[in-house]
Amino acid sequence: LRSVEPGQMIVKIVYDELVQLLGGDAAEINLGSNPPAVILIAGLQGSGKTTFSAKLALHLKSKGRVPMLAAADVYRPAAVDQLNRLGEEADVPVYSITAGDGTVVQDAPRVAQEAIAYARKQARDTVIIDTAGRMHVDARMMAEVEEIKRLSQPTEILFVVDSMTGQDAVNTAKEFNNRLNFDGVVLTKLDGDARGGAALSVRSVVNKPIKFASTGEKLDQLLPFFPDRMARRILGMGDVVTLVEKAQEQYDVAQAETLRRKIRKATFDLEDYYQQLQKIRSMGSLSEVAGMIPGMGKQSMNVEAEEREIMKVEAAIKSMTPWERRHPDAIDSSRRRRIAQGSGLTVRDVNQLLRQFRQLRKLMKRMQRTVGKKGRKVDLSALLQTAVR
Repeated sequence: LRSVEPGQMIVKIVYDELVQLLGGDAAEINLGSNPPAVILIAGLQGSGKTTFSAKLALHLKSKGRVPMLAAADVYRPAAVDQLNRLGEEADVPVYSITAGDGTVVQDAPRVAQEAIAYARKQARDTVIIDTAGRMHVDARMMAEVEEIKRLSQPTEILFVVDSMTGQDAVNTAKEFNNRLNFDGVVLTKLDGDARGGAALSVRSVVNKPIKFASTGEKLDQLLPFFPDRMARRILGMGDVVTLVEKAQEQYDVAQAETLRRKIRKATFDLEDYYQQLQKIRSMGSLSEVAGMIPGMGKQSMNVEAEEREIMKVEAAIKSMTPWERRHPDAIDSSRRRRIAQGSGLTVRDVNQLLRQFRQLRKLMKRMQRTVGKKGRKVDLSALLQTAVR
């Protein structure tokens, strides 16, 4: 204890208190015991309800559930089309009602009821109802969503809130909770610039657990909410656990072994480099990934500049032939001029890419020799910055 500095002790005390304020333990979604489980999604327009509904369907599908979506947002012109498109992307059916002329029938309670009946016939064990939102809380909207709740008897009601809206999110959550008594909160748009202050405010006002955090537009960018991890993000301590989990989703044993052999033999090429950049991309934005690494953030990394550098690297590699990607050391001046012209870059940019690639290849080879030795650690922030510079 004597070796712990006072500042570190204060951070630990604040961290422990934040974890408790955010809910303590992670709260799981209630799917009930008698299928179909009905999940009602509510919130203001623009909060990300429709996208979250599709994300949740994909998430539950990955857990072995057989979900479907119900398009009960019948007033916004493009809402049903958007849900149909997202449902197709997630390979999850979407239930909606259209009139003979092809227009959407504006009867949200009916959509909810018929969707549940359809789910029973089709042996779907989960129905996710995407309801209509408004620019602000109004009597008509609340009356309609209350009627949907009465008719559908949901096993779970989730309130979706845009984490960027600040105090408005708190006021809206309070109003919805008074009328619906929802079961949990979903935070959307929780990227690297929104560390989670809204999570703390909403949780303390409505006293309902936060169950999911949505971090991007892609359907696989949805995570169960863990209070301890969010507390670390709020305090700028990073979130290595989530980073590792995201990396594991991209991990392929055979590919990893092949890559290790190539690194040891110094045959790691630009095709391998490009594939690894795409894996980093699939984990989220660079800002999001950087925010999960302790000690790494905007103060140590110009995220926007690094994003531009990655785009340059991708453009240059895409302009190369397969042979050039496999033989980067053989790319002569004439080839560099052609690559620069094809990618919209300068020859200097291409030269810089090749120079940085050689440096990265040397670094990775050294790491292969040192990782695993007693007392040696990998500097994650240094590696990430080297990879994109």
